[in-house]
Amino acid sequence: MNILFINFLEAEAGEFGTFKNFYLRRAFHKNNMAGIYIHIPFCKQACHYCNFHFSTALGRKEEMVRAILLELERRKDYLGAEKIETIYFGGGTPSLLSEKDLNAIFEKIHALFAVEKDAEITLEANPDDLDISKLAMLKTTPVNRFSIGVQSFFEEDLKFMNRAHDAAQAKACIQNAQDAGFENLTIDLIYGAPTTSDSRWRANLQTAFDFKIPHLSCYALTVEPKTALAHFVKAGKMEAPDDERAAAQFEWLIEAAEQNGYEQYEISNFAKAGWYSRHNSSYWKGKKYLGVGPSAHSFDGESRQWNIANNARYMKVVFENETCFEKEILTPEQRYNEYVMTSLRTSWGCDENVIRQMGAPFEKHFLQTVEKEIAAGLVEKKDRFFVLSKPGKLVADRVAMELFMA
Repeated sequence: MNILFINFLEAEAGEFGTFKNFYLRRAFHKNNMAGIYIHIPFCKQACHYCNFHFSTALGRKEEMVRAILLELERRKDYLGAEKIETIYFGGGTPSLLSEKDLNAIFEKIHALFAVEKDAEITLEANPDDLDISKLAMLKTTPVNRFSIGVQSFFEEDLKFMNRAHDAAQAKACIQNAQDAGFENLTIDLIYGAPTTSDSRWRANLQTAFDFKIPHLSCYALTVEPKTALAHFVKAGKMEAPDDERAAAQFEWLIEAAEQNGYEQYEISNFAKAGWYSRHNSSYWKGKKYLGVGPSAHSFDGESRQWNIANNARYMKVVFENETCFEKEILTPEQRYNEYVMTSLRTSWGCDENVIRQMGAPFEKHFLQTVEKEIAAGLVEKKDRFFVLSKPGKLVADRVAMELFMA
C-alpha cells in the first residue's frame, strides 16, 4: 500500500525549509503576515534515515551564524512590509546553538523586521540537548515552542535509526520542558520501522498521550536515496520498511489520535484544539516566508528560491556578497498542482472557488478528475471543499497526481 510521506523531520520543517519540495509552496493566499525559517545545518551524528542537509563537523558553527546574520541583513526587503508572525529554527539540530548564537539571531531579526508580539517561535531540539540547564537558558530567550525529535520511546527503535539520544532521555526531555514552563510542545514519532511492532507503536502513542503533549507529527519511515538506511537495505544489512505494516499503524494512529482529542489537520500532523502549528499552517495556506541558511527555501507569492545546500560554499558566497540561491517563477500549472497537493493534505481541503479563480481550463480538469476519486471513495465533497476520506489519506500522493495538470 502506498503511503504519502513527506518527511518533515526538521519539519516541521525543517520540513519545509530544508529540501526542494515543490509541492509545499502556494501563490494563492494573499495576506499581510509572513514567516522566517532559519536552517541550522549541524548535527552531533547522522540518523540513518535522514536526507536533510546537515554536517556533523561542528567547528564552523560560529562562522555559520555570522553568515546567517549577513544573509538576513541582505534579504531584509524580501518580505516587504509584512509583519512576522512565526519564526522557525530547523535543521539539522538548532538546539546545538548557544545562548550567544540565539540572541544574535533574534537581535538581528527584530532590528530588521516587525515581529508580532505573540509570534510563534519554534526551536527544533533533540532530547539529549534539553537538559535542565539548557532549558533554563532557553527560557530567557524568545523561544516559546519546541519541536522535539523523539521518534520513539524504545531503545531498539532509536538504535535502528542511529539517534543520539536514548529512551530515558526521550521521556525526560518532555518532562523537563514541561517543568520549565514550556507548554507548546510537539514531538516527532516514526512508525513503520522494522523494529516498531504494532504493540510498540501503540505504546509510543500512549506515552505521548499520557504526557498530554498538544501536538504530534507522525511519519512513516521511508528509505530515502543516498542515506545510510538506503545503503544498508541495498546491502542486505537492514530490513526494509513494510508498507502494509506502516499502513496499519497509520490507521491506528488516526483512530487513537481522534479518541484522545486530537484533530488530524494535516496528513502527518495532529493537534489539540488551539494548538495547530502556526508556522507549518502558513506554508499550507500559501503565506510568504523567508528562508535563511544553507538549503533553506523562500517564497514570496510569485516565485520560490532555494539556497546553496553546501555549508562551505554557502558561507563563501555570503561573505563575498554573491547570490546564495537559485530562483524559479511559478507557472500557472505549478500553482495549480501545488495548491491541489497542499490543500488535499489538510483538513480544510481543496476549495472549489480557488480552483475556479485559476481559470476555466483548471476548473474543468479538476472537476472532471475529482469525480473519479469521489466515486472511488477516496475524496469527499463538503459544501465547496474537497477533502480526502480516510482511505484516501493512505494514497494521498496518488490522488493528488491524478488531479495534477501535466
